[in-house]
Amino acid sequence: MNTSVNAATQLAIDTLIERAPESTKLAAAFKAAGFKLALVGGPVRDAILGRLGNDLDFTTDAKPAESKKILEVWADSVWEIGAEFGTIAARKGEIEVEVTTYRSESYDLNSRKPDVQFGESIEGDLKRRDFTINAMALELTTTPPTFLDLFGGITDLQSKLIKTPGTAEDSFSDDPLRMMRAARFMSQLNFNVDPSVIAAIKKMADRLSIISAERIRDEFIKTLMSPNPRLGITLLVETGLADKFLPEIPKLKLEIDEHHHHKDVYEHTLTVLEQAMALEDRLAGPNLTLRLAALMHDIGKPKTKELIPGGGVSFHHHEVVGSRMTKERLRTLRFDNNVIKDVAQLVFLHLRFHGYGSGEWTDSAVRRYVRDAEDLLIHLHLLTRADCTTRNKKKADLLARTYDQLEDRIVALMAQEELNKIRPDLDGVEIMKILDIKPSPVVGQAYNHLLELRLEHGPLGVEKATAELLTWWRARN
Repeated sequence: MNTSVNAATQLAIDTLIERAPESTKLAAAFKAAGFKLALVGGPVRDAILGRLGNDLDFTTDAKPAESKKILEVWADSVWEIGAEFGTIAARKGEIEVEVTTYRSESYDLNSRKPDVQFGESIEGDLKRRDFTINAMALELTTTPPTFLDLFGGITDLQSKLIKTPGTAEDSFSDDPLRMMRAARFMSQLNFNVDPSVIAAIKKMADRLSIISAERIRDEFIKTLMSPNPRLGITLLVETGLADKFLPEIPKLKLEIDEHHHHKDVYEHTLTVLEQAMALEDRLAGPNLTLRLAALMHDIGKPKTKELIPGGGVSFHHHEVVGSRMTKERLRTLRFDNNVIKDVAQLVFLHLRFHGYGSGEWTDSAVRRYVRDAEDLLIHLHLLTRADCTTRNKKKADLLARTYDQLEDRIVALMAQEELNKIRPDLDGVEIMKILDIKPSPVVGQAYNHLLELRLEHGPLGVEKATAELLTWWRARN
């Protein structure tokens, strides 16, 4: 065993003992029952990097039923949601583990469900894994623990390289979702992808069609929520993989964005995403809704592009078209309905601030801005700020100061009026009593009339609101 492997083994063991000491007891329990147990995959990689989390993956020669018996003694809770695939999960304190029987799995050419077969050795189990950096294992039931690296994972980890244990074509044929995982690990770890892997993705991108929308969505979210999503998104676009599940993004490459003076809308979009991420502290950390909105905010431009006589390009109403396209795409990818609604609304509103000019909005216009944003006001603040990617520093500084002014006005109005809870001065019950009418659509019409007055003029008070209501009622009748 060479020096680098020795050092990696020791670091993995030390990290495991420090972060998950109960795992040694689990290994002892499997050994006492006559079975092997090894930490495997991503947790080994992360242990070597010194950043092990609370989710641990193990592999064993024990069958699922046997693993379940051992885990029921060791753990606080056990569940077998993945038993058909050989996996039993359990929780012990803050540690969550998955114990999987040695296996080999592959997809039929036209099936979305893997064919899982239990294997006889850990060597066979490791060979089936996605990438070399995830094909290392730490056998815990030997003394001392045995480090297994059959495919050069340590070397690739040190080289920051994503490679497959066998040929990339075989790996992606077994599980096409691994093509997306390459992009995810690229973004999460800041690694490069081996040219053979890139070539295989370009060749086999169509194979993604057999993977369910839910699995594609979950893998893409991991890329988008990583520390450096630009890397993964770039790989997805340049290999043609994005065309298969998110075609709106590569299509942005075709559009020249004269307004932002970028090479294309695609580059502008990635910059907006990165700038939005830099502002996420106001949302208490990484935020899926904001990142999706940043990525999708200009997808309506290709469909709305028009050449202006005399030169230039316009994208009139691209926010309206883009909002509709966003809903359609996120529904296709089976995103949560609330996420779909919120992201689409942010895309719809992302240009609203440009009507503010240098501060010409009336207070009623500011109220409408807040009302339309509702719970997404902070998201909209951040998206709007991130959407400024001009290289002209004076222009960028002016836009930032102007938006500071708008935010200050919103804070002041909220302090005066609790703007985020705007309601008419009279509620439905009071409207019916004053007008002596029963519940009907007319009550809603009266309510909306008073709401518009409230937005336009601020609080009216009950007396003035009553007078305005009666005036409206007389004119209506």
